[in-house]
Amino acid sequence: MAYSVARLWSRRTRACFLVDVSLEASTRREWLRVTIALFVIALVAGFAQFGAVASLDDVARHFGHHATSKTLQNVVGLSGSELGIGLAILRLASLGALPLASLADHWGRTSVLRRTLLVGLVITACASLSPTYWIFVFCFALARPLLSATTTLVQVITVELSSTKGRIDRLVIVSAGAGIGSGLAAIVHGLVRGADSFRWLFALALVPVLFVRPMLRAVPEPTFRHSGAPLARISAVPKGVRGRVAIVGAVVFVIGVISGPASGFTFVYGEGVLKIRPDVVALVVTLSAITGLLGLLTSRYFARVFGRRWTVALGTLFTAATSAVAYGGGKTTFIVGYMGGVAAGGLLAPAIAAMGTELFSHVFRATAAGWIVVAGVLGAIAGLLIFGVIGDSVHVTGAGSFRLPALLTFLPLLPVLLLMTRLPESSTMELS
Repeated sequence: MAYSVARLWSRRTRACFLVDVSLEASTRREWLRVTIALFVIALVAGFAQFGAVASLDDVARHFGHHATSKTLQNVVGLSGSELGIGLAILRLASLGALPLASLADHWGRTSVLRRTLLVGLVITACASLSPTYWIFVFCFALARPLLSATTTLVQVITVELSSTKGRIDRLVIVSAGAGIGSGLAAIVHGLVRGADSFRWLFALALVPVLFVRPMLRAVPEPTFRHSGAPLARISAVPKGVRGRVAIVGAVVFVIGVISGPASGFTFVYGEGVLKIRPDVVALVVTLSAITGLLGLLTSRYFARVFGRRWTVALGTLFTAATSAVAYGGGKTTFIVGYMGGVAAGGLLAPAIAAMGTELFSHVFRATAAGWIVVAGVLGAIAGLLIFGVIGDSVHVTGAGSFRLPALLTFLPLLPVLLLMTRLPESSTMELS
């Protein structure tokens, strides 16, 4: 078997060229080390980011107070607006991922990746000491841009260190790492119970600091033949490709509108409204690894056969449908919808990561990816706020109480996906 990417470093010319080589045993071991390192980094970042969502019901009960009116606050301790605003602040903080990711075009991918991951983990652990709900939100708001930049740079590095045919395979592996990390946060939350169980979950973010740093050394700095184009200013994208960035950003905005409430209110609805025991939720999350794997494998096949655009469109529609199902009924419907939603996330994640990186040049690829993160953040904020406000106005607290908020939030923007027809198919594009 042959791979088509290898680095030849010349000390005299200080230039790096991409050439076709046969993969020897030592090179295979090197690729394996790099792939494992990127997988673990994605897993750790996913665990740290998803802890706030997985424990949101416990956080709301610990810091909130129950009202006498027939509202969501009476059920979980905080109103839908407070929960939505808190989650929206976390998403809004992710806007800081743009300048951090853009720095990687100037300082190098691995240098920025190392700093964002380690500092983000430490700040996440500090959230375990939060005395109030809003201090909890503040701590996670500080960590969120660092961890979002980490996830973005992992995707960029994965694409740049892969051959044309192998890109989607490695993105599937990285997406699996992020998904496993998120699922692990939910499982730990379900198994570690007690009045302050969420604090232990956040404190666990310190554990990866002990072993991730050596693994980061296994990741080489991606380097391409210099095109002669000057580096853009921090967070600036050249005029010629701003249209592409805008289209991909519009699509990711729609995905954010759907995925923000779909993931943000999942455990509040399951544990707080439907009263599903946390250990049962942990079991469901564990079993959903199977559906997530099926989604990833389907994404790999679809992205190769039908292209990135069709896979993104199908993944987005599937995400909206499964989220509406999860929020539209009782316990059984929730479990089916949740597990289907994990499959939808697996179908969507590698394809959108590929499309958002393959369409752009090396000298501003991380910056473009940062802008795409911004679009997703703004979409998630809009979705969370709309969902929370509609949830407060419905005045229904039982099964199916999130059905109307889900439908009114998810459906209106789906036609925006048609903009992808104006993008070139990136599955066969050579990186520059």
